[in-house]
Amino acid sequence: MKVSHHNTRREKIKLSSRSKVVGTKERPRLCVFRSNAGIYAQLIDDASGHTLTGASYMDKSLKDTKVTKSEMSKLVGKTIAEKAVAMGVKAVVFDRNGFLYHGRIKALADGAREAGLQF
Repeated sequence: MKVSHHNTRREKIKLSSRSKVVGTKERPRLCVFRSNAGIYAQLIDDASGHTLTGASYMDKSLKDTKVTKSEMSKLVGKTIAEKAVAMGVKAVVFDRNGFLYHGRIKALADGAREAGLQF
């Protein structure tokens, strides 16, 4: 089976950035994963190894909306930010997970900033 060079490149970038980006309980890591179909975001406390909350395009409140993938990413960003603010988290460390910061990743980050999260 042939391994895609795009995935191996992303994995190298991911490992490099993960050595620098660490989330704490006061400032968790906002980890983003983008697939061809949708987008996922999680708030992770690396000190204890727990996921605090998560949001995705499959959430019940977002599932039936008919929008583009970029607009959906912005809605997922707003959703994760609202959940974080409800938990008392105002600042996060952004982990783009090896993906380039443009398009849907940038849209998610912009949506989270608009809803009150600080990076």
